[in-house]
Amino acid sequence: MPESKHDAKPEHARIARELVKELHAHDGMIPVDLDRFWADNAIALQDPFGAQIPQVPLGIDMHDECVFDELGEAEDFWRLNIERMRTDVSESDVKWAADLKRRYNDKAEKIVGKRLRNERIADPKLQYPKVKELHDLFEGKHSWHSGSWWLEKSANNEDELKALLDRVEARDVRSFILPPNWAEEKARLTKLGIKPSLYRDQRGPVTFATSVYGLEELIFLILENPDLAVRLRNAILSKMLNIGRVLDEEAGYSPQTAPRGFGFRDDNCYLMTPQMYELFGFPILKGMFDRYAPLPEHWRYQHSDSAMGHLLPLLGRLNMKGLNLGPTLTVTEIRHHCPNAIIYGQLAPFTFSRNEEENIVIEFLRDFELAREKRGLVFTTAGSVNNGSRLTGMRLIMAAIQRYGRY
Repeated sequence: MPESKHDAKPEHARIARELVKELHAHDGMIPVDLDRFWADNAIALQDPFGAQIPQVPLGIDMHDECVFDELGEAEDFWRLNIERMRTDVSESDVKWAADLKRRYNDKAEKIVGKRLRNERIADPKLQYPKVKELHDLFEGKHSWHSGSWWLEKSANNEDELKALLDRVEARDVRSFILPPNWAEEKARLTKLGIKPSLYRDQRGPVTFATSVYGLEELIFLILENPDLAVRLRNAILSKMLNIGRVLDEEAGYSPQTAPRGFGFRDDNCYLMTPQMYELFGFPILKGMFDRYAPLPEHWRYQHSDSAMGHLLPLLGRLNMKGLNLGPTLTVTEIRHHCPNAIIYGQLAPFTFSRNEEENIVIEFLRDFELAREKRGLVFTTAGSVNNGSRLTGMRLIMAAIQRYGRY
């Protein structure tokens, strides 16, 4: 991946310089046919492998945290994400968050032609009571610090882990995860046509295990006590399957009618050697996919924005359908091992958030060139979209796609 424009192909560097010069000549509003772009993008997103799609699809829609730098506001991610992260919500918090998103959307509509953030704050009266999650079953506690949620350890050594697993294995998932007022609220909300959410996404097995047991601790556990590591692995998979089944049933689905597809977020999987991952992480993915994505067309997804290319052969065995991996991996490398996966990438997140305009274009041209023959690329960040990512940078990508990213 180019660290600067000087690492790019000369033709790519030339195009990047020209586009950025044009961007600044138009005060960030480089010419884009917005109506045509979004119409073509909608077609391309339906099937990024499609033989008749007009352009490489764009997958960047920005994240809530991007509003701060864009609007020159002090970052307060805790206050902005009041629905997802907090219960102590005041009327002033709701008004502040909605106003911030509205102002951002007003700007986005002018620059990229779409209102990107959801301005509506969900009515708590129309929400199901919170269901406990996998980390609750494993006694992991969330704490807020350094601008993010962190999952704290629930066992510090092998003896504590054995005792924890004794408790976890004995827990009845249904009675543990459903709150006391669940039946009452389910009856009320069902009458309003609101179904409970399903379980189709999970912090990946390695990231989860390093959170509740520790990074070094998990590595040494797999190397020195594989039997206990397998017990931990089996407990994670068993409880995931149980959570899925309980929530399927609560939503009115049988094993035959339950919606298909499952996804993982496993940044820390890069810590494993292939042998370690095959022992610990791979069976959990396979177990969930066997239940929820047994057919080739079913959705099997993994996000791992880390240098985990050494695990690609194993992911290839799972016939992945969607991958969002770290920026050190190339489109060619991913495609070689996972030929059927839609590649969501490979723009480096900090290239975008630091507004390195020429490099943004260079990385797009590089990835489109690598994906052009076989397609299946949705151009987006190889990882998260961070605060600092600008709407003018998104418009620059749109211009590059419209001029140089058409099939």
